[in-house]
Amino acid sequence: MSISVLRGTADEVIDRIMEALRAYEADHPHAQIDLYRQNTVSVRVRIIDPDLAGRNKVDRSKEAWKYLNALPDEIQADLSALILLTPDETRMSFANLEFEDPVPSGL
Repeated sequence: MSISVLRGTADEVIDRIMEALRAYEADHPHAQIDLYRQNTVSVRVRIIDPDLAGRNKVDRSKEAWKYLNALPDEIQADLSALILLTPDETRMSFANLEFEDPVPSGL
């Protein structure tokens, strides 16, 4: 579907994360991937993907990290949230609500 920066503008770290997630997007064409910088040391990523249905949290995480592990450690360190949902789970997910309407960071 697409990769988008929901708030603010892209920077070098966000660009590198997006680059890694383009491979996820190619393998999961129905996925919607959103990210934004929460503060100077924190990037949040949300993947909404129907391919995650029926998979537990560990398997979902392993699938996403297959792509993110290629990033240098200093970029991985900025990933503070990785939310992995199916489209049906978005309405019920507290993590998704925080992603949609985040509490401002003090940083």
